[in-house]
Amino acid sequence: MSLNLEQKKAVVAEVNKQIAGAQAVVLAENRGIGVSEMTALRVQARKSGVYLRVLKNTLVRRAVDGTAFSDLANEMVGPIVYGISTDPVAVAKVLNEFAKSNDKFVIKSGAMPNKVMSASNIEALASLPSREELLAKLLGTMQAPIAKFVRTLNEVPTKFVRGLAAVRDQKPA
Repeated sequence: MSLNLEQKKAVVAEVNKQIAGAQAVVLAENRGIGVSEMTALRVQARKSGVYLRVLKNTLVRRAVDGTAFSDLANEMVGPIVYGISTDPVAVAKVLNEFAKSNDKFVIKSGAMPNKVMSASNIEALASLPSREELLAKLLGTMQAPIAKFVRTLNEVPTKFVRGLAAVRDQKPA
């Protein structure tokens, strides 16, 4: 079913809004993918906070025109799934994991603001730890010196109590 002019303008505006806040866009070719497989991909993308759509390339070209992702317009050829996210690792992980389990789904390229990436760059980005993992590691690193300081402070009264207990045990009741 084709879209009328107002619907096309609405799609361009929606994609432009998503692109405006995005840190990464990934393009993947989806020839011959079944409906159930695409539904599973959409569910996974939604869980990860990734905007995932199959759109007309001309509409997306209009949406990215004049943005930091305008260099990606040359890559928009053929049936493409667009993954857009504020977390570059999340979009790369979701689409890369799906591509590993599905031979017909091929990652073509992607972009971060003002930088076009190849499929191998997307794969390397997908191998990075997620934002949550990095924050947990940072918090652990920041907590370690404080925890060690508290254990050190706690050791003085603990040794004193052990010494008192040893003296008590040595004396006859």
